[in-house]
Amino acid sequence: MAEVSMTLDADAAADAAADADVTDVAMGFDEPEGPRATSIPDKTGVAVAPRRDVHGVGFTDKFNVLGAAAAAVATSTLMFGWVTPLTGLVGWLVLTYLLFLGLYVLLTSIGSDGQAVADRVMTVLFVSAGIVLLSTLLFVVLFTLIRGAQALMHLNFFGQTMELAGPLDPLSVGGVFHAIVGTLIQISIALLITIPLGLATAVFLNEVGGPFARFVRTIVDAMTALPSIVAGLFVYAAVVQVFTHQRNGFAASLAISVMMLPIIIRSADVVLRLVPSNLREASQALGATHVQTVWRVVLPTARSGLVTALILGTARGIGETSPVLLTAGVTATLNLNPFNGPMISLPLAIFDLVKSPEPTMIARGFGAAATLLLLVLGLFVAARALGGRGPGELSHRQLRRASVRSQRDLKRITLDRSEELPR
Repeated sequence: MAEVSMTLDADAAADAAADADVTDVAMGFDEPEGPRATSIPDKTGVAVAPRRDVHGVGFTDKFNVLGAAAAAVATSTLMFGWVTPLTGLVGWLVLTYLLFLGLYVLLTSIGSDGQAVADRVMTVLFVSAGIVLLSTLLFVVLFTLIRGAQALMHLNFFGQTMELAGPLDPLSVGGVFHAIVGTLIQISIALLITIPLGLATAVFLNEVGGPFARFVRTIVDAMTALPSIVAGLFVYAAVVQVFTHQRNGFAASLAISVMMLPIIIRSADVVLRLVPSNLREASQALGATHVQTVWRVVLPTARSGLVTALILGTARGIGETSPVLLTAGVTATLNLNPFNGPMISLPLAIFDLVKSPEPTMIARGFGAAATLLLLVLGLFVAARALGGRGPGELSHRQLRRASVRSQRDLKRITLDRSEELPR
């Protein structure tokens, strides 16, 4: 009996130790490293893999990345400069990256299993894609700003038109003021058309539904891939040739609206789908109608996403050139009337200026492109400041007003209690 009790006590101690090891690993304490981290047996004898940290970057991961990068650069440089007759920067970058991936997989597989290697490799691929996209964006922006710096340094570039400036005149004469004003007028008219139509259509697709809603969603999806030249031709044939009989800013705004509308509808549709259904149910349970629920609950909750949808639509419309080329016309003077006469915009001015072989005209074209970038950035910052707050988040002015009201209520409650106390 004593031997049996000692055996039971030993089994219980072993089970308790195994449970403690598994608990420590699951809680992140005393996590084994290296080859010992492959598996940990639990009390049933089944191997349990330790939890990996998928958020942090340890010393081993940093060493593997830096080591693989250094080895890839050295190997690719030797192959291009000494071993093989390969030449070219693009080929060197491609070979270096492929060697980096192979060496990184090799280094990671030394102390990790297949799942960890796949996780690390996919992380490297995603980070590389992000770096490539960010580098491309920075290259486009910096290249445009650098090429247009010669024109941006002259204040007359923002306050004069090209009415009295010729191709051979220096940059101190002429500017793109007429194109800036034309862009603002055209995009303002386009937003006045697309904002109510786009938001109303998105609300219809989500809050009403039905067979006709599916048909509308299909048409919107098809219009998202509509070529811009087709929109310009449609407005030119249906508006310019039939009604106005001349190119003007309003026709250009209609063409821009055709390009902006499906982007705004599709983006707003996705945002409204993300609003939880229990918010609608709670509003209707409190006695609110369907219209009140949409106006006071759904739209305020999705406000930041709707602003993003408007930003995407504005970015699509403000940079369109083909529809404006067919509907707005080219002019070197300032035109404030969108219903009479041609009205040039910044994209069309860029297209017209860079066609010239004169260096000053090309510099003005890049200056107009840089101005368009700065204008779009300013519009995005303003839109984000106006509607970028989340649902229920108050501005600083609203917080101050709420604080003043709370202090006023506190004084009133304190005064009422003091009057009610018996003397």
